[in-house]
Amino acid sequence: MKKSITLFSVILIILSCKNNKESLVVDTKETVLDSSSANIKTKQMIKETITFPSQDGLSITADVYKVDDNPVTILLCHQAGFSRGEYKDTALLLNSYGYSVMAIDQRSGDRVNAVVNETAKLATSKNLETNYIDAKPDIIAAIDYVYNDNGNKQLLLVGSSYSATLALLIGGSNNKIKAVAAFSPGEYYKDRNIQTEIKDLNKPTFVTASLSETQDLTTLVSEMKTDNLTHYKTPEEGIHGSRALWDATNGYIGYRKAFKSFLDSI
Repeated sequence: MKKSITLFSVILIILSCKNNKESLVVDTKETVLDSSSANIKTKQMIKETITFPSQDGLSITADVYKVDDNPVTILLCHQAGFSRGEYKDTALLLNSYGYSVMAIDQRSGDRVNAVVNETAKLATSKNLETNYIDAKPDIIAAIDYVYNDNGNKQLLLVGSSYSATLALLIGGSNNKIKAVAAFSPGEYYKDRNIQTEIKDLNKPTFVTASLSETQDLTTLVSEMKTDNLTHYKTPEEGIHGSRALWDATNGYIGYRKAFKSFLDSI
């Protein structure tokens, strides 16, 4: 009987800064040895910080996490008061699933995980509005940027808290979006009825929230067609927003399994 040893080693980490781009290159080799052969699988992960213009010309800062030269097909949007740093670990999790992703700074936010929201900082310096709804053109511009860069492949749009609601609103009518994942969406916009506005969203859609938010979320999506809707209801405490996927969250294993199952289905 053949015996095998699996060795995971990170063999190269290079940090560089050039033309306003910051890159992290990680080559991960999985080596499998047995009595008759040696098979080597190499996975390369690259993190790069880039900028591109929003619809009004404001510079958007984003982190791109690529794996094995796969084109970016997942766009990650953060919650209120946060930055692209919300996805520092989640992006690597998605890389491990084989997806290349981009996490953006929207103009409504601040910082998290020691990552400053550069888009919000710049918007404030220019005296631009930074309310939740003002981030909508940033998300649309990011969709266009990724779509044009990845060979016109449709995206999964992921939102957290206020951006989860924007993801639901944008995703339904944007033909560059294949599917939507919304972590803790809600009625966050004055004088709007989100429940009614999203009822015709007819694309694969994943929604979830903390345990305390589950009933409100159930009401929010109650008018949506169930054929394409996946609503994961955590039996544990959970947490607000995409932090549900962080390993510090009570119930993160359930969230991850449900989200991975949704990813596999699309």
